[in-house]
Amino acid sequence: MDLLRSLLFALLFYPGTLLYVLTVIIVSPIGDGPVRTVVHAWSAFHHWLVRHVLAIRMEWDGRIPDGPFLIAVKHQSMMEAVDTLHFARAPVVVMKRELTVIPLFGWVTRRYGVIGVDRDAGASALRTMMAEARAAVAGGRPVIIFPEGTRVPYGTSPPLRPGFAGLYRVLGLPVVPVAHDAGKLWHKGFVKRSGVVRFKVGATIPAGLKRDDVEARVHIAINALTP
Repeated sequence: MDLLRSLLFALLFYPGTLLYVLTVIIVSPIGDGPVRTVVHAWSAFHHWLVRHVLAIRMEWDGRIPDGPFLIAVKHQSMMEAVDTLHFARAPVVVMKRELTVIPLFGWVTRRYGVIGVDRDAGASALRTMMAEARAAVAGGRPVIIFPEGTRVPYGTSPPLRPGFAGLYRVLGLPVVPVAHDAGKLWHKGFVKRSGVVRFKVGATIPAGLKRDDVEARVHIAINALTP
């Protein structure tokens, strides 16, 4: 049954994504508002498929507050990567730069507003990330980051990548950490299992802490549901 659900999800989600991408291109000359509306509708479409096709329910412990925050999210699957667009109002998402150069889709991500990071570019990548993040915050948008840098298998808790501490220091924003256990149902494989994914919003971490302190707090908080 999980295989059939996963196949149906793929048959609906990927062609549907192409339609949303084309719609963004069509409405783009109108302005940022319509672009964000279509992108958020795409995320809602994905959320509906996860719930009703894959039979995955999401349970939340806590709520992400409104306002200018750096939202640090555990990264185990594509599920939360797309669903983060519902976590806050018009968030800017830090993602690997390879995704921002995919034909059509990459253009849409840049038009919506993302921060692309080239993990192999060293200091130059960090400078670009900081500049794009400052622009996002200047526009009043929260920033979502996956501080481990890439998807990690369920049950693992690798150290945070250096980019998180740099972003935290430059932006001067408090951090809202979000833990979850999506990887137990969905990781990099094709088949997604039905079940319940739990999300846990940790206590807000203030701005201005020393690097070791903030990294330790975030690492503990985003792994609160890691066995």
